Amino acid sequence: MIDFSVLKGETLWERWQYFAQTAPEKEAIIHWCAANEPFRWTYASLLETANKFSHYLRNIGVKKGDVCAIIIRHNPNFYPLYLGIVGIGALPSVLAYPNPRLHPEKFRQGLTGMAERSGLDWIFTETALEEMILPFVEDKNTTVNELFFPLEWNLDKALNTITIQELSEIRAEIKSDEPMLLQHSSGTTGIQKPVVLSHDAILNHVKNYGKSIQISNDDKVVSWLPLYHDMGLIAAFHVPLACGIPSIQIDPFEWVLAPILMFMAASEEKATLGWLPNFAYNLMADKLSDEEMEDISLASFRMMINCSEPVRHESHKKFLDRFKNFGFEEDALGAMYAMAETTLTVTQTEANKRAIELSVDREQLSNGKVEVSNNLSKQKICVSSGKLIDGCQVNIVDDFRNVVDKSGVGEIAVKSVSMFSGYRNYPEKTAEVLDENGWYYTGDIGFLYNNELFVIGRKKDIIIVAGNNIYPEDIEDVISKVENVIPGRVIAFGEDDIELGTEQVSIVAETSLVSDDELTKLRVSILRAGMSINVNIHTVYLVPPRWLIKSSSGKPSRKANRNRIIKKNDEQVWSKK
Repeated sequence: MIDFSVLKGETLWERWQYFAQTAPEKEAIIHWCAANEPFRWTYASLLETANKFSHYLRNIGVKKGDVCAIIIRHNPNFYPLYLGIVGIGALPSVLAYPNPRLHPEKFRQGLTGMAERSGLDWIFTETALEEMILPFVEDKNTTVNELFFPLEWNLDKALNTITIQELSEIRAEIKSDEPMLLQHSSGTTGIQKPVVLSHDAILNHVKNYGKSIQISNDDKVVSWLPLYHDMGLIAAFHVPLACGIPSIQIDPFEWVLAPILMFMAASEEKATLGWLPNFAYNLMADKLSDEEMEDISLASFRMMINCSEPVRHESHKKFLDRFKNFGFEEDALGAMYAMAETTLTVTQTEANKRAIELSVDREQLSNGKVEVSNNLSKQKICVSSGKLIDGCQVNIVDDFRNVVDKSGVGEIAVKSVSMFSGYRNYPEKTAEVLDENGWYYTGDIGFLYNNELFVIGRKKDIIIVAGNNIYPEDIEDVISKVENVIPGRVIAFGEDDIELGTEQVSIVAETSLVSDDELTKLRVSILRAGMSINVNIHTVYLVPPRWLIKSSSGKPSRKANRNRIIKKNDEQVWSKK
């Protein structure tokens, strides 16, 4: 395991520079592309190019504390640009590259919302987006100073000693408790909450999280996760870079088209660590054929860590059953609980050991109590997100923020040495979730059992039918198994029934079926599946493939899809019960 006591650097730049000086030829980032040979950044070459970016940024007017939005596709120069921004005390903020189907005005509205909250000062992007972004930059009310295209800058000229000394003096003035980056919490309908993290927060987190997974110099990370999301940015980028181990970065758009890319890279590079959202376990198990997996070995993985949504037993089982014959070991199935507001991780399962599973009574769970049960008809299998990492605390609280009984279910409240100090320029939202004692109320529902945290859903997503709490994940899991429903492309939500004075359960499910007879039979199958877990489904909306709106982390958004389906209720774009 890495001895963090010997690693130098009070700031992120100092840490990167430490590796560039002590292990200059060690690989830092392996930029993976489907059609080309990987581009390999060593610590020395990465810092050398980052220095050139720092110099260029300083010359065009970027100052310490400025927020620099980066909207760039998968490109080798993304990484030194990011480091170069950090190297002059400015704050990089990685934003999602727009989907080609996204209307330009919709994209500009998103930028406007972020600029109002985050105070974006500069935008660094590609010329392909100039026409789309320029009207936003030229608006008289914008906060943005200018739009630049850093991939076109000429960085061939070496820096002289005077310039390098000037940059060193700038970096000497950067303090560890000062802001280092700005990231936005994930969302589907607009990125709303800007989180600023300091050098201290990130380096403390790297140390505490690194210890929890027993990270070593033999480890190598592989990731397709987008770097605008906290799991991609912190777990798969900052953690390895600050620990001195390589990370293999894959284009998220390419991975969506060809999920095999992650396993190809992992097999060739002997990757040991990876992080995935729960939906990806299902997608990869369902999509990857034996022909694609030929000659691929997953034996090097010691941990594949599930994060960013409640961990599902069925997903882990499906993934293991599908890939165990390709060398993937059961003990590599890990999980963690994380969020941008705590830099990343709060809890993590034991290193190199499969996440614990607990069978509980589903009805008792709906009533707010945890009761172990072996009754298959009432059983819900919950998967642990692990134990607290160093520097973190957790409470399970009721609606009044009082700690519940030992066996109780409630909202998860967390405290961390890597905690954010509040949402930037958003005091009202900060006051909603962060109390005067430093407890952050997550909005997630879960429970503690034998010091392990089990996350079972989102507080706002709970459906309350006649006083009973129903977790949408339970319904979605069982509906995803129905034949002709596209697995993982299901959302459950509550619709108000004014006559009954309560909510009723509604389902939106994607299917490739089109004939009325087939759709009718599918609706019946879905209703029966609900009954198998004692849930009466009131309305079934059957929609075509790719209809559901996804969040920035790649999973269908309940809120956005609920609003969409209700808004279009008079249009015949789906089959409704």
